[in-house]
Amino acid sequence: MTKFQNRVLILVSVLAITFGVVPKVSAMHIMEGFLPAAYCISWGILCLPFLAHGFFSLKKVLTKHRKTLIIYAMAGAFAFVLSSLKIPSLTGSSSHPTGTGLGAILFGPSAMSIIGVIVLLFQAILLAHGGLTTLGANTFSMAIAGPLLSFGVYKLCQRLHVKKTFSVFMACALGNLFTYCVTSFQLALAYPSETGGSLVSLLKFLGVFAVTQIPLALIEGIISAVVIMELETYAKTELNELGYFKGGSFNVRQK
Repeated sequence: MTKFQNRVLILVSVLAITFGVVPKVSAMHIMEGFLPAAYCISWGILCLPFLAHGFFSLKKVLTKHRKTLIIYAMAGAFAFVLSSLKIPSLTGSSSHPTGTGLGAILFGPSAMSIIGVIVLLFQAILLAHGGLTTLGANTFSMAIAGPLLSFGVYKLCQRLHVKKTFSVFMACALGNLFTYCVTSFQLALAYPSETGGSLVSLLKFLGVFAVTQIPLALIEGIISAVVIMELETYAKTELNELGYFKGGSFNVRQK
């Protein structure tokens, strides 16, 4: 393996060892059987056009730029490890990072939807983290909505000439928080409050997870910024192919 590949392997291994033995979780992924069937089907259908676009977008990038495949694999491992963590929250629930903002910055939000659905599928099958019936809802919140916001925040920071490292931090932290806002909205729609409807239920769900999710979002932003700094040092060739130094993967897809 090349020097860069060895460094990536070491980085992923360190993350896996640090966080690696993941206990059985009932984390913020919506668990199996928790949503009514109509909501499961609706969220799944809503994900389909995003996943289709993501597949063709990713295929185009990886076909033209094969060297970036290892970066894409690293982004997938990063998302899998971070989103597998369990941090206890209130009322017996738990929260976790998402890890999807980094991939959205490098490859665009559409391509990240493919990583997200694969990560969620493996977690549902291997870790009982989330579920197969709720895969559509979890995919929309973590693999579509979160990456879209992360990418949007990153592009806005670029327009405002914000330093790249801080841009990555803000994009990944806010993408994490938005994922949980969307999940809270999904739960509120399915389980409206008897006294105040979905709005009251939404505020309750947001309040439950805010205690642990805000610090987790900040931590994810910091970790993502550190990873980007390492990639800028040791993976300049691959990042150049992605168009990262000229504005991100959006430029690659437009060539």
